[in-house]
Amino acid sequence: MIQLRNITKRFGSLQVLKGIDLDINRGEIVSIVGPSGAGKTTLLQIMGTLDKADTGTIQIEGTDIDTLSANQLSHFRNQKIGFVFQFHQLLPEFTALENIMIPAFIGGAGRKEAKRRAEELLDFMNLGERANHKPNQLSGGEKQRVAVARALANNPAVVMADEPSGSLDSQNKQELHQLFFDLRERFGQTFVIVTHDEQLAALTDRTIHLCDGVIA
Repeated sequence: MIQLRNITKRFGSLQVLKGIDLDINRGEIVSIVGPSGAGKTTLLQIMGTLDKADTGTIQIEGTDIDTLSANQLSHFRNQKIGFVFQFHQLLPEFTALENIMIPAFIGGAGRKEAKRRAEELLDFMNLGERANHKPNQLSGGEKQRVAVARALANNPAVVMADEPSGSLDSQNKQELHQLFFDLRERFGQTFVIVTHDEQLAALTDRTIHLCDGVIA
């Protein structure tokens, strides 16, 4: 489903990625681990089309990313890729429901369809009663579940998560980790997760160890 070949990336004199070859299968939950500075987040951002590699090719669901124009790439990202970050990055002026609806609006969905999907996801997250609460009225665990729901708003093929449980306490971490597997069972998404959490990495189908810009 995702194919990376000879991905390199340099920031000034620092070579961060040194020729990454990686295949991720449909429906897999894959973790990427390694020490700080190993290039994990850079690799995730390139895989998620948020950054460009210096060399190499990326295919997602058979689409060669390098062949897309800027507008085509934005549309592809909106429809095919969901993102979850360590700090939920919800918009504070909008309710939980409205935050989840935003990617659907960007993708051109009507309000009725966007709301139906957002309500479905909130119910699945056991947050239906929190739909009209703004982020400052939600707990840390609730905020991150809303962020996961937002990532799923357009039913993307893959969800990419960067330290998704890094800011959560132990109980909320466990609940979030289980949520990824429940979501795969329900919606069939592929998950690629950068994490320092050994417990989460141990649960995933496969763990990619990154060290000094190469896969160990």
